[in-house]
Amino acid sequence: MIEIVLPAKVAAKLRRELRRAGDREIGGVLAGEDLGGGIFRVADLSVQRSGGGVAHFVRDPGAHRRFMRRFLARTGSDFTRFNYLGEWHSHPSFPALPSGTDLRQMQGLIEERGQPANFLVLLVVKLGRGGEIEVTAHAFRRSAPVVQARVAREEGAAVQAPPKTPLERLSRKWTAWRREAAK
Repeated sequence: MIEIVLPAKVAAKLRRELRRAGDREIGGVLAGEDLGGGIFRVADLSVQRSGGGVAHFVRDPGAHRRFMRRFLARTGSDFTRFNYLGEWHSHPSFPALPSGTDLRQMQGLIEERGQPANFLVLLVVKLGRGGEIEVTAHAFRRSAPVVQARVAREEGAAVQAPPKTPLERLSRKWTAWRREAAK
């Protein structure tokens, strides 16, 4: 099982960018820190404000390569601890779940010849009605089915996996968490 930790600082950056983007999809790449035991912290992420519409996002690889070069230089090029973790994008008008296109594109990225990563993560995010970030994470490996990863938040990150059904939306746990996030 892979766990993705979303620090408060990164969640705040996402929240700010999602508000700014409104109903347009935005995205970028994830720079991660390997904490061991299958746990990865999102150390930073790039933000591409162009290339998105109401129901699509097209990433500009050049801008994100520059972001990763700068990130790796800041972290001393310690590739075993800090590295490219994957991609993220928003679904402002749809649930924070990957579409069929998202799944195919990410599987294509991990299958690319010369791809040094053992796996890639896709975060799909959206801004909830209460201002919290709804997020799902999925991990992609070569010649293997996609698996859902767990998303954990650091104190103050105000993130939550979106409820899957109307019943889950009404559950006490979800309602209690929304009250806590609104404080």
